[in-house]
Amino acid sequence: MTRRSISRRSALAGGVASGLAAIGGCLSEGGILNGSGGSDGPMIGVLEDRSGEFALNGTAKWQASLLAVEELNADGGVLGEELDVYDPDPQSDNQRYQELTREALNREGVDALWAGYSSATREAIRPIINEEEQLYFYTTQYEGGVCDRTTFAMGATARQQLGAVIPYMIEEYGPRIYTIAADYNFGQISGDWVRLLADEHDAEVVGEEFIPLGETDFGSTINAIQGEDPDFIASMLVGDGHANFYEQRADNELDVPMASSTTMAQGYEHRRLDPPALEDMYVGVNYMEELETDRNAAFVDAFYEQFPDADYLNQEAQNNYFSIHMWAEAVEAAGTFDQEAVIAELEDGIEVEAPEGDVELDPETHHMTHHMRIGRADGEHEVTFSDEQYIEPSFLHEVGCNLPDDPEQTQYEPDEFYDEI
Repeated sequence: MTRRSISRRSALAGGVASGLAAIGGCLSEGGILNGSGGSDGPMIGVLEDRSGEFALNGTAKWQASLLAVEELNADGGVLGEELDVYDPDPQSDNQRYQELTREALNREGVDALWAGYSSATREAIRPIINEEEQLYFYTTQYEGGVCDRTTFAMGATARQQLGAVIPYMIEEYGPRIYTIAADYNFGQISGDWVRLLADEHDAEVVGEEFIPLGETDFGSTINAIQGEDPDFIASMLVGDGHANFYEQRADNELDVPMASSTTMAQGYEHRRLDPPALEDMYVGVNYMEELETDRNAAFVDAFYEQFPDADYLNQEAQNNYFSIHMWAEAVEAAGTFDQEAVIAELEDGIEVEAPEGDVELDPETHHMTHHMRIGRADGEHEVTFSDEQYIEPSFLHEVGCNLPDDPEQTQYEPDEFYDEI
């Protein structure tokens, strides 16, 4: 069993102030130092990958979660009680996720759960979460459509991300699109969104490939793209293996610009890969470490003071961070850790001062209205941002998701509602 007690005493010994102040010496890459363990107090579950295929994405999510809990405990805890964290490594394995989710809910009795990077993981554990009526925060950007009474989706949806970057690319580069995406539910549904957005903006998808997770050889894909000669590539590749596409693109002098909802902000390919592999990559994002605001600078400084060996502070990590603070605010407003009471507070509507900017929870859909930006990598992988928009989760409104009035547990897909797909 992995169970962490995050000590206010240890935090204060490190000279912590409340909020985003740095908390020196209390956290390590292995967890919390000087934690007591075995507490009967309130506990959250944080099941995020620190090994396996998605460790690049999940490690920062776990780290930012610990930072948020440490800040809360340094400021007096939640309802005057210190939070514990149950945080074993799921190892990017969906069967292990299911086992750990059952342990978190049935043995540990967590008050709220943060779990999973991939949509496949989310859908592997959501039936368990639904059966136990567990309050669950899913923080990865994703394909969208989950309408579930106990699930709160904190990341931007495909309609928000691709809805920002695809129209931009059509206007800047032209209407011919070639889609490459991971071959599972996230990639396939994201491909549907590209087709819909193309139709809405008088563009066309001239080619489409779905790539198995872990694939590393993209020779045939690059040949197919060269044959179609698109104006830009829509890339929803996922994981460490898929990053090989970008290096092979550069090696083959495939200078077609790219649009993405997954690249850079999650797996920090612009930091890991040598230029010019990511040249002219445009991504629709709500957060990247490189955002230049005072609030984000404080967040980045606090994160790296806690985790000086961390690789990158990614988009999902920020989502974990602000949503833990948001949950704590709802608990304080409810005056109890009771999950139904906390859900009721969240459904009253809540605004959070996130590093990306002020964000607001949409009560009807349990999704966030995000600050979406276009991030672009140049030939040296320097990132700049443009075209900021505040975009609500419109797709679920269009399909009639209203969880306070109709507490369902489903996922809507765009091909069920749009003839264009």
